[in-house]
Amino acid sequence: MSETPVEDVGNYPRPPRLESFSKPIKILFAGETIAQTQDAWRVLETFHPPTYYLPLAAFADGVLVPAQGASMCEWKGQASYFDIVVGGKSAARAAWCYKKPTSQFVPITGYVSVYGEPMDACFVDGEQIVPQPGNFYGGWVNSWITGSIKGAPGTTHW
Repeated sequence: MSETPVEDVGNYPRPPRLESFSKPIKILFAGETIAQTQDAWRVLETFHPPTYYLPLAAFADGVLVPAQGASMCEWKGQASYFDIVVGGKSAARAAWCYKKPTSQFVPITGYVSVYGEPMDACFVDGEQIVPQPGNFYGGWVNSWITGSIKGAPGTTHW
C-alpha cells in the first residue's frame, strides 16, 4: 500500500469530477477474485466517498449478468445494472455502468462500478474498503477518506 493523502469529502466538487486512478483495485465475491485492475476511474462528489469504475475487461468471464431496470443520475445519465454471479451465489443489481454517459463522463463508457456491501471484500491500494452508508450510493470509504459522508438515514437532503 502506498502513502495516500487524506481527502475530505466536503472538499470534493459539485457537480462531480471524474479522474483516472491507477492504484490497485480488487473485488472478491463468493470466495473468488472477480475483478482487479490498475486502470480505473473514480468519481468525486461533495459528501460522497469515491465511486470507482473498472474496465469491463477487469472482471472475470461470466460474473456480470445484465439485470432488469435502470436509474438516472443527473450528472452521468442513465445507469444499467448487472447481477454478480459466481457459482451458485449471486448479488442482485450489485454493479452498474453507463452505456451512453453525459459528455463529461464519456471516459467511463464500458466501465463498471460495484456496490461494496454485497461483496466479500473490496480493496483499494491494498486496503479493504467500508461501503458508503445506506443502500443507494456506491462509494467506497478508506482510511484516507474523511468528513461527513452522505448516505446514512437523515443525510439524503445534503
